[in-house]
Amino acid sequence: MTVKIGVILGTTRTNSLGARVFQYLQRHLATPEVTYTWIDLQDYPLPLYDHAETPLSEPIQHLAAPEKRWLDVLAAQDGYLILSPEYDHAIPGSLKNALDFVGPEVAAKPVQIVTYSKYSDGGMLAAASFVGILQMLKMLVLPTPVLLWNAEPNFTADGDLVPDAANSDHFAQRLTEAADELRHYAQITKDHPYGGLAD
Repeated sequence: MTVKIGVILGTTRTNSLGARVFQYLQRHLATPEVTYTWIDLQDYPLPLYDHAETPLSEPIQHLAAPEKRWLDVLAAQDGYLILSPEYDHAIPGSLKNALDFVGPEVAAKPVQIVTYSKYSDGGMLAAASFVGILQMLKMLVLPTPVLLWNAEPNFTADGDLVPDAANSDHFAQRLTEAADELRHYAQITKDHPYGGLAD
């Protein structure tokens, strides 16, 4: 039985480095055991969150069309890979705002964090800032994020890895391993969902 994995491009920046990594993943993560859904935040033009409801406590009323599409696509997945840059030691505001809409759609499902940076830290602080948010959403955060450091020279404009660039072999291996680990846990939680204590 296949699992559905949503790969989320967590930036709305035009011509972003993340878009190149996203394209790379689209080309190289194909496997018969996984149906990937490619989720680009630019396709979900969400306003700043301004609903009266708190999504973790009660359903949002009067959803606009992009808001409903965003929540529906998340609910349809068995696991998630979220790709994010680091902005000022954290995730982008657009990604945080998108997550502010989320309630039970993602609960008890695994998520793999992938961050990238033009600098040597690989988005390490963004990855760390992410964990508490995802845990608040009751997601199962995989323990080791993927950090793509000094990543700009590694990815072409068309989303290919530059073979002779430093770290390209490591990035390819690490992304493949992380995707396989996510598939493993998504299959387990899909086949054996936690239902709480029996009455």
